[in-house]
Amino acid sequence: MYDNKTCTDRHRPPSSTLPNLGASPPAAATAAAVSTFNSALRLYLAAVRSTLNAALCLENFASQVVERHNKPEIEAGTTKEVLLNPVVVSRNEGERVLIEPSINSVRISIKIKQANEIEKILVHKFTRFLMMRAENFVILRRKAIEGYDISFLITNFHTEQMYKHKLVDFIIQFMEEVDKEISEMQLSLNARARIVAETYLSQWS
Repeated sequence: MYDNKTCTDRHRPPSSTLPNLGASPPAAATAAAVSTFNSALRLYLAAVRSTLNAALCLENFASQVVERHNKPEIEAGTTKEVLLNPVVVSRNEGERVLIEPSINSVRISIKIKQANEIEKILVHKFTRFLMMRAENFVILRRKAIEGYDISFLITNFHTEQMYKHKLVDFIIQFMEEVDKEISEMQLSLNARARIVAETYLSQWS
């Protein structure tokens, strides 16, 4: 006698071999999003690093205007022929780096990600705090270029006194850490605001 149930079971693949056609679990989706974000960040930082390595080929250049003077040509702008083409490395509309090279100096300006009003305030306060202490960072400018949040100036004297790859590492590490600092500051601010709100509302409960 033909057993339809037995035949159906015989030709059905084991459950372990069946493809999972359901939606991905939230944890897996989150991990994939984080992986994509980290991959994009690595590509962005790698592009900045390679551009800086090419731009930091600096040499001594005496001023063509004042005798026995040596000024960063990217700042002075008196000799146009020694100013090279600026390069913008952009991750998105609100996050980019402007690299302005010249024969004896390079100016690096960074636009930090600001997704909301709180981040705008935090970035302004954070960069202002750093720029007020620019002498402690050696290569940090006291004022950022217009349209950017913070700027660095590296001259041929810096590359003679310090390792070039260490200077590049410092810029890259700064870009990595500043996002973490702003995010942590925002989380701390949100937590404090939540505590204040709960304390206030507890008086009426």
